[in-house]
Amino acid sequence: MLLKRFFLEQLEREAAASRKAIERTPEGENGWKPHERSMELGYLAGLVATMPGWLALMIETDELDLDASDGSSFRTKPANSRAELLQQLDEGLARSRKALEKTSEAHLNTSWRLRMGDQVITEGPRYAMIADGALSHLAHHRGQLTVYLRLKEAKVPAIYGPSADEFH
Repeated sequence: MLLKRFFLEQLEREAAASRKAIERTPEGENGWKPHERSMELGYLAGLVATMPGWLALMIETDELDLDASDGSSFRTKPANSRAELLQQLDEGLARSRKALEKTSEAHLNTSWRLRMGDQVITEGPRYAMIADGALSHLAHHRGQLTVYLRLKEAKVPAIYGPSADEFH
């Protein structure tokens, strides 16, 4: 199987799962967090909404410098509504689909890096960075979001298997 086909299929599954969690995210509670060291709900929901778009960034650029002057445009900002989160998800998904459809297997085997100024945080083959830095990372943050949903008394969607709120 081609890497790009694999990533397109995985992107679709992960975006559908993210949509379920975002659709249940409480509105008007962006500043809520379960612990002082936890992310705020709005920031976390924004991450889950925008991370499917990271694949496009990782295909179209060779690196991301979080300290660069344009790095702040990449940083997640809370949305004002569930509709805005879903729009961010749809826009990022469309960009990543397009980037994956246009890329080559050879390009997916080239290097990609994440850094902060002179410090390299991670670097490796683009396909590994997409798998770990975007898709697995998305699953991690979506898992956090489902815990927040439970704590806010929202129904937790079934994602990789049954949910106590959807199957009995």
